[in-house]
Amino acid sequence: MDKKLPRLKEKYEKNISAQLKKEFGYSNSMEIPRLVKVVLNMGLGEAIQNAKIVDTAMAEMTAISGQKPVIRKSRKAIANFKLREGMPIGCSVTLRRERMWEFVDRFVSYALPRVRDFKGVSRKGFDGRGNYSVGIKEQIIFPEVNYDKIDKIKGMNITFVTTAKTDEEALALLKQLGVPFSK
Repeated sequence: MDKKLPRLKEKYEKNISAQLKKEFGYSNSMEIPRLVKVVLNMGLGEAIQNAKIVDTAMAEMTAISGQKPVIRKSRKAIANFKLREGMPIGCSVTLRRERMWEFVDRFVSYALPRVRDFKGVSRKGFDGRGNYSVGIKEQIIFPEVNYDKIDKIKGMNITFVTTAKTDEEALALLKQLGVPFSK
């Protein structure tokens, strides 16, 4: 059976890559910036007092990404925060290939328009090497999360890792993929 390409990947291969090649004047098609992976990270500082919050975060992250997250544990003990080494304090997921394209499509098409008072994502999230990070304050913007079963509003960081060499190239790529940037 022939698997169908994700909608956004098909758009990238047919239109976006050609536009980027023309815009930046690349001579080789391997120079064209592309998405490598998307990393979702949820830090749970409250997990020190309430260990069950990690389980709900894992379930929500699985629903959002379609992939089981990895529990992140503390590397060192901090007495002032009652934190011991090895305690679970977050979870993260790395998405690649088809799951990555599907997630980016859902994020841009369904999740971002559901953000309250949305005026576009900040342009300050670039790291200087062509990667972009955006923080989400509430996980309920994703339609996969059941609103009735939410015990606490949790935020997350989403990082887009690209092969772009500069922030301008990454900005052009993400704009073409449909990420709405603020003016």
